[in-house]
Parts: sequence; structure tokens; C-alpha cells
Amino acid sequence: MGVVALDVPDASAVRGGMIRVPGGTFRMGSDDHYPEEAPSHRVTVDGFWIDATPVTNRQFREFVRATGHVTFAETVPDPRNYPGALPHMIFAGSLLFTQPKHPVDLRDWSRWWTLCKGADWRHPQGPASSISDLDDHPVVHVTFGDALAYAEWAGKSLPTEAEWEFAARGGLDGAAFAWGDELMPGGRVMANTWHGDFPHRRQSRFRRTSPVKAFPANGYGLYDMIGNVWEWTTDWWSARHQADPAKACCIPQNPRGGPEADSYDPREAARIARKVIKGGSHLCAPNYCRRYRPAARHAEPVDTSTSHLGFRCIVRDERSAS
Repeated sequence: MGVVALDVPDASAVRGGMIRVPGGTFRMGSDDHYPEEAPSHRVTVDGFWIDATPVTNRQFREFVRATGHVTFAETVPDPRNYPGALPHMIFAGSLLFTQPKHPVDLRDWSRWWTLCKGADWRHPQGPASSISDLDDHPVVHVTFGDALAYAEWAGKSLPTEAEWEFAARGGLDGAAFAWGDELMPGGRVMANTWHGDFPHRRQSRFRRTSPVKAFPANGYGLYDMIGNVWEWTTDWWSARHQADPAKACCIPQNPRGGPEADSYDPREAARIARKVIKGGSHLCAPNYCRRYRPAARHAEPVDTSTSHLGFRCIVRDERSAS
């Protein structure tokens, strides 16, 4: 199937850092890449407002100052939620990417991920680091619960997987990437992804995250829908899309990933199902994780935070986003 251009919002659909995405029907998922993206199927979503960028450190700081929120990474976990965990493994911290100096076995993610004590949104590279010069970078080291708390404070919601993917496509239905069918059209780098041999050799412009408007916006005027950081959605993870286009009697309208999509109980974090995250990150590379595409999806436990995972919010009606 070729690329089909959908409706694109005009300049009047920009308000308070959010952009109005018109509703429509599009082909969600892909049959050409990772198996969890299949089957490709038609989905309809209503119009909504969505943040033009991922939530930044500056915005998250305002939330924390206003509410006193303490993120999961800053809290010592309750051992009762992690039966079998050794005492020395129970501490406040988060998963931190640590670049090896030589090629490693790509089947062993522990070669580049470390559960780092003292890593959190204020200290994205460990306790000795800070965000003093990263105000316009996306906030990281936030769990699903942290993202949900911010969204509720802001009077917004987190997107479903269908809403997120529709927005990421930027009006191009059927394109491989958010900007078309070429990863680097005319040699132009379109997103903060890994260039070089992952995980030991990086040749990209930025070592880690980048300012949220460092790369071109998509057709809807949305930045960083691809690369920079993964983003939380409300859908519960499934190994494949549930829709079967051969048996479907109608096109799903505003699908949600299970009846519990908006529920979250931190007391059950250790056993609760994983959420879908979207968009890829600055660690996605052609030789390892080619998930820098709108259709790509990945599973993330709701109690897990990392140095390459953030979020953005939506509003599902016409209320002012200011």
C-alpha cells in the first residue's frame, strides 16, 4: 500500500504548547518489521490536542514544585513488592545506559544497562550529574505512575497507542517513518537516533538526549515523535495487535489497550502487566533496535524508569490547552 496524505492541521490549531490533531482513519501497525507490530489494521481515532514536544525537565520541575511529587526512582522500593530480591538490590535508583568501550553480545542487554543508585530525573546520568543545562531536554527516569501524575496535575491525559501512532505519522498514512519512506532523505538526519555501531560506537550529533526541538517537526508540527526518548502510552502490552483484518467486521473506533488502560495501583507494580511505549529513542540503531518508526512498539513494566524514556500528554476535547 502506498503513502496516503491525511488532513493536516493549520496554524490555528496551535495553543498553549499543544497542537490539534484532526481525527481520522489510518493503518496502524506494520507487517514488514518486528512481529509485535502485526497485523497491520485500520483504526479510527477522534481528534485531540497533543503536546508539541515531550514533557521537558523545565515542565516537570514546575509540577514537582507545585505538588511535592516524589518519583518512583527517588523512593526506596517496598521489598514486599519484590519477593526474592536480595537486600542489596533494594535501593532508590533507575536504569542507566552505560556505553561499553568495545563490541559486546547484543543478546545481553546487561552489557549496557545498569541499575544505578541515585539516578533519577534530577540526576539523569547518576548522582553526580544534574539537569542544570538541560531545561529543554525531555524528562527521563519517570515511570508510568510518574507520567500519569503529571498528566492529571496538568488537566491532561496520556495517549493510547492508537492516538500516539496516529499523531506520530504526521498525516502520512502508510509511510515507514514519520517523515516518509526514507530514514535519511537526501542524507538529512531527521531524529535523534544512534548512528554508528550500537552500543560501543556512537557517531551521532548528541551523546544522549537532545533539546526537544533540535530536529524537524513532522507534518502535524510535532517534535521528537521519533527518537530522543521512548514515550509512555496507556495501552497494556500484548505480543501482537489484537485486530485481525481478515475477520474484522468493522474498523475499531478509538481502541484502548484493555479495560484497565487508565488504572494503576503502585502497590501492584511488581506483578502488573507492562505498558506499550512508542517512538524509539537515541539508543535505537540500524544494527540493533530499528524501532525509530511510528508502527514500532515495545513493552515496559510500569514500575521501571530509564535514561531514555519520557512521555507527552493529550487532551481529548476542545478545552483550552493554555
